[in-house]
Amino acid sequence: MNVIDRITSLRGLMKERGIDGYLIYGTDPHLSEYFPDAWRSRAWISGFTGSFGKVAITHDRAVLWTDSRYFIQAETQMSGTCIEMIKDRQPDTISVDDWLAMELTQGGVVALDGLTISAAEASFLEQKLGAKGISLKLNIDLVSPIWKNRPDLPQTSVIDFPVQYAGCSRSEKLMIIRNHLAESRAEATLICQLDDLAWSFNLRGCEINYNPLFTGYGYIDQQQAILFISDGKVPSALIDVLKKEGILVSKYESVISFLEQKNEISFYLDPDRTNSLVYRLIAKRNKVIDGLSIPTLLKSMKNNVEIAGMRACHVRDGVAMVNFLYWFEKHFGKEKITELTVGEKLKEFRSKQANFMGESFSPIVSFGHHGAIVHYSATKETDIEVQPDGILLFDTGGQYLDGTTDITRTIATGKITSKQQSDFTLVLKGNIQLAKAVFPVNTKGYSLDILARKALWNNGLNYGHGTGHGVGHFLCVHEGPISIRPEYNSEPIRAGQIITNEPGLYREGEYGIRIENVLVCKNEFQSDFGHFLSFDTITMCPIDRKLVDRQLLADDEITWLNSYHATVLTELGSRLNPEVLNWLKAQCEPI
Repeated sequence: MNVIDRITSLRGLMKERGIDGYLIYGTDPHLSEYFPDAWRSRAWISGFTGSFGKVAITHDRAVLWTDSRYFIQAETQMSGTCIEMIKDRQPDTISVDDWLAMELTQGGVVALDGLTISAAEASFLEQKLGAKGISLKLNIDLVSPIWKNRPDLPQTSVIDFPVQYAGCSRSEKLMIIRNHLAESRAEATLICQLDDLAWSFNLRGCEINYNPLFTGYGYIDQQQAILFISDGKVPSALIDVLKKEGILVSKYESVISFLEQKNEISFYLDPDRTNSLVYRLIAKRNKVIDGLSIPTLLKSMKNNVEIAGMRACHVRDGVAMVNFLYWFEKHFGKEKITELTVGEKLKEFRSKQANFMGESFSPIVSFGHHGAIVHYSATKETDIEVQPDGILLFDTGGQYLDGTTDITRTIATGKITSKQQSDFTLVLKGNIQLAKAVFPVNTKGYSLDILARKALWNNGLNYGHGTGHGVGHFLCVHEGPISIRPEYNSEPIRAGQIITNEPGLYREGEYGIRIENVLVCKNEFQSDFGHFLSFDTITMCPIDRKLVDRQLLADDEITWLNSYHATVLTELGSRLNPEVLNWLKAQCEPI
């Protein structure tokens, strides 16, 4: 079946069941950003493969909401289908609930699979639609009956994550979580998000591409801890280890019957990170205390071992990047190099580094006009050759036992225009200003976002994506709860948290520019006005000086760039062969 056939089949089921509108959020029961193919319902129904989006289908229209990272991609992938795109997170964007209220009449029925929407969003949607006289049904899965040959869920084994990398044992983590429960006057919690689960139990998996995760739930109270996971995924020897540490292993499918037996106890749950059906099942017989998932906050504030690991893996990742850049300069123009070639070579150089476990996300390698597609992913059909006198952007990363990396570099492949140089330098100014930030405790990410955009705004330019996202420690490359973006986020940036710094600029049909480094937040100083924080840049890779217009940089920005390059040379120099070292010295010369 093609996309049109699938939507036609879904509409047939809608008509049979008296449903006027059907929503597909396209995630899994753990509300993951990345998940096994079996849960890719949004991609299956629409053909759109981006990581963010919602689909609404009525009997007359089908609409996809996605953000600016995917505008061009969505238009391309859905071309020839009956699906319209609504540009999300724009000033004039119509919300899902308002669109449904406009399309449906009073008495209409909207349905979706409640396993794929958070409890908070489901309640909001229910309230908004209810005010328009439209009911919401949360227990309707219309995709499974029509998705023939749906992929099976992976059945791979989990591994024990050593304390030498984690910096904190399972027993210590359980004690910390239990202390937080007691402080919140809660008796139990259910861990639903997969990175929270992996962190809490010091386990890692390989079920999801680029993410060392496994599917499961975790239950913790003051007396017991239970890991709900499919049979066969935990080796028998590891089951014995967990049992000795007070952790029981139970079948993944048994979590519902287990929760049904819980009565009149107080559960601490995160309504934004718990799916609506599980949340409502618990709330039906128990008291629920809402709050940010305890492991979500704890894992974001890296301990000293994790920070040391993140610094170390970024040095090794920098070695891989520099070896690639040297290879590219020596081979470009002498052999055919395409977008796919670049991604493959970067993986090859990373794979030679200690503790390498794989890439942290699908490589974003885009040359020329492809660079304006923010999350472009080259395929055999779209792959193009890197040509002279253009702009090459590559956003890639690695998973290492001691950390996770995410870096973007933009380089010139020959002659450049003054506009390209100006654009690049304005992006660089934003990157530097955020890297140099000093700010008081309790500062939120949206308050820092302007530092990365001001130089662009002053010239009537902007970018549509966020400036920074949290990064996990051998976990997800996108990690909550912090962010740096214009939208409000109540979580402040805290010492020990790791976040990206990635301003950009995209000219559709021409090129894209992004400079991304990873930052660790640290304590800076105490003054009469309070406690202040700052950032350390831990990404180690030169920035293309050919694209920098020195005249556009302020003195403090020149000082920062020269200092950064001196640090890159110091950190990487002893790890490179003489030829590559000499090349790096030239790239790190002061401007």
